[in-house]
Amino acid sequence: MKSRIIKLILLIVLFALTQESKAQTCSGSLGDPVIYQTFGSGATNPGPQLPPGVTTMQYTTDACPNDGFYTIENAVNINQACHSDWHIVTGDHTGNPNGYMMVINANVQPSVFFTQTANGLCPNTTYEFSSYIMNLGTLASLASNYSKPDITFTIQSSDGTVLKTIQTGKILPTADPTWTKYGTYFTTPANVADVIVTMTNNAPGGNGNDLILDDIAFRACGPIVQTGFGSLAANGDQNICEGTNINYTLTSSIGAGYVSPSLQWQSNINNAGWTNIAGQTAANYSVNLPNANPGTYQYRLSVGEGTNINAPSCFVSSSPLTIRVNPKPVVSLPASQTLCYGDVLTLTATGGASYKWSGPGLVFTSQNPLVITASNQTAGTYTVIATSDKGCVAAPVQTILIVEPKILATISSNTAICAGSTTQLHASGGLFYQWTPSAGLDHDNIPNPIASPAQTTTYSVKISNDACFDNSKSVIVTVYNNPLAKAGPDKILVAGQSTKLDGTISGDNITSFSWSPTTYLSDPNSLTPVATPPHDITYTLSAQSQNCGLSTSSVNIRVYQKITIPNTFTPNGDGINDYWTIDALVSYPQSLTTIYTRDGQQIFKSIGYPKPWDGTCNGKQVPPGTYYYVIDLKNGQPPFSGWVLVKR
Repeated sequence: MKSRIIKLILLIVLFALTQESKAQTCSGSLGDPVIYQTFGSGATNPGPQLPPGVTTMQYTTDACPNDGFYTIENAVNINQACHSDWHIVTGDHTGNPNGYMMVINANVQPSVFFTQTANGLCPNTTYEFSSYIMNLGTLASLASNYSKPDITFTIQSSDGTVLKTIQTGKILPTADPTWTKYGTYFTTPANVADVIVTMTNNAPGGNGNDLILDDIAFRACGPIVQTGFGSLAANGDQNICEGTNINYTLTSSIGAGYVSPSLQWQSNINNAGWTNIAGQTAANYSVNLPNANPGTYQYRLSVGEGTNINAPSCFVSSSPLTIRVNPKPVVSLPASQTLCYGDVLTLTATGGASYKWSGPGLVFTSQNPLVITASNQTAGTYTVIATSDKGCVAAPVQTILIVEPKILATISSNTAICAGSTTQLHASGGLFYQWTPSAGLDHDNIPNPIASPAQTTTYSVKISNDACFDNSKSVIVTVYNNPLAKAGPDKILVAGQSTKLDGTISGDNITSFSWSPTTYLSDPNSLTPVATPPHDITYTLSAQSQNCGLSTSSVNIRVYQKITIPNTFTPNGDGINDYWTIDALVSYPQSLTTIYTRDGQQIFKSIGYPKPWDGTCNGKQVPPGTYYYVIDLKNGQPPFSGWVLVKR
């Protein structure tokens, strides 16, 4: 209970301080700003640096400025990127899209946040100097000995004479991000036309004293000026539709404050700026806009002391009275349509907020879009009347639906062919035909094309007459791959050896395959049987398909007898026994043959022995004599070794 009482007392004190500061601002109507610093707007952060002389703070691009620095941002502390006890502020005071604010981390020593000169003021005229300020600290900062912002608003003449000063006192933190207007007002002496306004920090920096400024303004303050449409209570925006004859009598009431007030009605048409309405200086003004064009029409009453009404920086104005002339909807409809019987038409009107449709068989309906199934009963004229969100009604718009008989299309049944074969497709029911895809067709624009696709293909045909079509017909041409038998590469053996055949078959709907002859095969029913022929032989692999015939392929097996190594050859170029020819060694492609001299020098080396030795070493003939060889077949058996005699 005690803690609740303390919190309540704090809130009461905070409210009292806030109300005291609010009481220093103008209680009457305000004029157009002589000074108005909103810091602009932008989608990127930070915003631009302030011009020289406006502040003694240092600019930084850091979104979380340190002591003595400021930055310009359109949002503050998003995702608590700065401090956990700072408010998260998502927009500026006025809620402008991407509106910038001045984010300040105050100096330890007092410093000037803002200074600017207001020129062309009128004597003996009251002006307000104000700003919207937010303490960035949350209520959690109350317990952390934060320094609270404390700002002095000062107005002085150009010679340095202080005309008015007021101190906000400590600006306490709030539970939620809260903008509060602070400021003061004063009356210009008779000899003062220019003043300098400043906002100065009084609180120490360091721990706290973090704040945001926005919408700093200096403008005339005068009596309360009220206006209305016929009565002061009727001051809300007026919404009417284009083409209406507008007749309003604008009335006004001017509170006390001026000795000799002068009046001037002003208009602002389509945000072009406020201008005086010639001759309209009475308390009432009649607005007459016959056959009004779309736009925004604003009116206000400006009031000044005597001739001050002619000085833009010296008079005050009422809140604007706004007349919005809303355009009638510009309605768009599809052009007249020709549909086939049974087709569906979607009519979508655009440009309005609501619609009323009428047409064949339709009582007024608000459905939009309007979905229609084409038939004899739905053919005819359709009318739509659109109404805007402001209640403005457009002229009726029409479109026509013409319904044609629907064609009755047919197409041949699905079929199958063997690769490389052809088939004829059949379609009927129209005058024009378009087949897709066109690949594999001799013609794609006739009813009965010849099809020879390379692979299974779905052919669709658009069958049409002068107005209607049917593109829903399709036929599948299934292409069976022809059988393909591959017996594999030829083989070389030495008598007594075995080899595995490398047969493969492919194609669709293979019904059987076989080897012939079947002799010397380990398993004639296998694609890869082991063959052990004693002599040369040719095996043929046959593959039979259900639909596309027979395919055959053969493999030759060369059978060498045992390896015979001659011990003499005569490489003398007479064409007789010029090479050391070793029968069947070629059947051992991994074998290694090396030849050495008596003293062990290698003079010949061959893997697989594709070319017999010709009695040379490095292109030169070796001397006649005895040489020694080693032949390793690389089949796990001991190498052959011995000698060979080279004779010339």
